[in-house]
Amino acid sequence: MDLFYRSTRNANETVTASQAILKGLADDGGLFVPSFIPKLNVSVEELSKMSYKEVAYAVMKEFLTDFTEDELKACINSAYDSKFDTEEIAPLVKAEGAYYLELFHGATIAFKDMALSILPYLMTTSAKKNDVKNEIVILTATSGDTGKAALAGFADVKGTKIVVFYPKGGVSPIQEKQMVTQKGDNTFVVGIKGNFDQAQSGVKSIFGDKELAKEMDEAGYQFSSANSINIGRLVPQIVYYVYAYAKLFANGEISKDEKINVVVPTGNFGNILAAYYAKNMGMPIDRLICASNDNKVLYDFFTTGTYDKNREFVLTMSPSMDILISSNLERLIYKIGGEDADKSAELMKKLNTEGKYDITDDMKKQLSDFYGNYGTEAETSEIINKIYKDTGYIIDTHTAVAAVVYEKYKKDTNDNTKSVIASTASPFKFTRNVMKSIDGKYENLEDFELVDELSRIGNVKIPNAIEEIRNAQIRHNTVCEVEDMTKTVKDFLGLK
Repeated sequence: MDLFYRSTRNANETVTASQAILKGLADDGGLFVPSFIPKLNVSVEELSKMSYKEVAYAVMKEFLTDFTEDELKACINSAYDSKFDTEEIAPLVKAEGAYYLELFHGATIAFKDMALSILPYLMTTSAKKNDVKNEIVILTATSGDTGKAALAGFADVKGTKIVVFYPKGGVSPIQEKQMVTQKGDNTFVVGIKGNFDQAQSGVKSIFGDKELAKEMDEAGYQFSSANSINIGRLVPQIVYYVYAYAKLFANGEISKDEKINVVVPTGNFGNILAAYYAKNMGMPIDRLICASNDNKVLYDFFTTGTYDKNREFVLTMSPSMDILISSNLERLIYKIGGEDADKSAELMKKLNTEGKYDITDDMKKQLSDFYGNYGTEAETSEIINKIYKDTGYIIDTHTAVAAVVYEKYKKDTNDNTKSVIASTASPFKFTRNVMKSIDGKYENLEDFELVDELSRIGNVKIPNAIEEIRNAQIRHNTVCEVEDMTKTVKDFLGLK
């Protein structure tokens, strides 16, 4: 049975995997979803003997069915190479009764590298397959990590340009420096005077501008996305949950078919959706524990069945989760709504016009796989301190939110199922808040003094991603108003 992709908002729009990757967003503003979630036809015993690259091929070939074996393996081999500082690609570390899946060993020390290392290869392969002659302009909004990972992935990739918008003042100093020092003649970084949701909405609006698309085409350009709305981002993320389960089995930590829970610090909902897809492929995953920070729109949704973005936007120490519009939730809504594109479109229209929507009781029943909770700023600091004092292991602020929620989950449910916590960023990305949580005496140190001290007390090598920006030259100084985002993109592309 052939797998294709359809829009969450229009049952009639169907495309191949490569076309979905190229387009990023459906013409009607919907997200592309697979026509069915394929079963993984490899046993856990077989998976447990595989390298990360081999697991990636076993998973991704089920979703990217119009790629040949040679094409897909070439993409995988180009992505998961020496850009990662460990051959395991995604190692597991046991600490405080949980297994931390370290997803930050790539070029930009955040989990976005896991997918954004391969997306440029999937994109350029897709362009060749579909005889695309236009230059592809990657347009992306970031809450801190996607931006740098996308920039690093696409920098100087022939036939592409990349434009990244981020909230000025809404990312960590290290995150900002990583972006504004990015090399590459085809890269452009813009700070907006607003928050991430405004950046994301602005990007979606540019995608939906038919007049601009026509101008772009005449000038030899077309847009695509590197955000997690692109199916080429989501599919590679499924891989590491399959790999984590296989590794636990290989290491004798779990028996065959033993169920595990997965805990994910969640903002745009793509990372936890990938775990949900892994479960639906047949992996023995039980509960999907969705961890939010003080912007707890997802916690409220799982508790009440109402998604309501009409609330104060809070800037926290886990900025990549400072999001009120979790775009990828639309894919889950479509699934639990019986894959009814009209229903999905109606709910998303309500979100756009009223800022909220309610799901039905029947849809609520289908969320039993999920548990939602949140961690406050104080709780996040406390758990960083506790885990370091107890074990010497240092986690970043986003992973700490997940650790807080995991503790709350165990208390609420008395469920002691073995659990994997997605460790989504290196503590070196958020040194100030991490070090302040460990000891207030670090408050007055400079950013790179904190880096050196974290390395010393944690007995961990400073990642290359940090060393290379220590004295790097600022290359991107552009800042714009939210309403000027379209004009800024046109100026970069030389359109009138």
